Amino acid sequence: MTAESHRPARRGLMLILSSPSGAGKTTLTRNLKSENNLDLSISVTTRTRRPSEIDGVHYRFIDRGTFDAMRQHNDLLEWAEVHGNGYGTPRKEVEASLAAGRDVLFDIDWQGTQQIVKKARADVVTIFILPPSMAELRSRLVRRAEDAPDVIAKRLANARDEIARWSQYDYVIINDDLDAAYDAIKAILTAERLKRSRAVGLGDFVDQLLAEELA
Repeated sequence: MTAESHRPARRGLMLILSSPSGAGKTTLTRNLKSENNLDLSISVTTRTRRPSEIDGVHYRFIDRGTFDAMRQHNDLLEWAEVHGNGYGTPRKEVEASLAAGRDVLFDIDWQGTQQIVKKARADVVTIFILPPSMAELRSRLVRRAEDAPDVIAKRLANARDEIARWSQYDYVIINDDLDAAYDAIKAILTAERLKRSRAVGLGDFVDQLLAEELA
């Protein structure tokens, strides 16, 4: 039996993208999911489902009792209360993906990122997406035509607080060109997938490789 037949498997990783609203994270996440064989983490929430949302696709909608039980039993990798509603990332599904060698993509804020990093640092790769300028960020929010002026002002104020957390991330990408930012993230993903620490049984593979006798 050759070393090739014992080629080591790879443990999956968690790829986390964070950014202020309008920096391009949603578009980058969508493109990454469709083209790079990534599982998208689906959060649970206690808020009411909107008519356009599909349970199990946009969120998993659960009641408050179920959410509180998951939180108390450490079944959430991260969680937060937002406007009186609970949001969180179920641990079981993510860990199953990682064990199967599949990578999981997260679109979460800096607070959720820090919770996951504390619980699973070795499995996590974090990327923060910066806008090229605050003026451009404001222009993008205005062009989106989704929010009233007072909401845009609030998003910009929140953006300053989020941007101040940039140094907590492994990688930082300035999104002044969407295609270039996407290519940079793909390069990071490729490199992180090849890390020695993610190869399961690599030591045994090398031992067998060295023990192989050539004819």
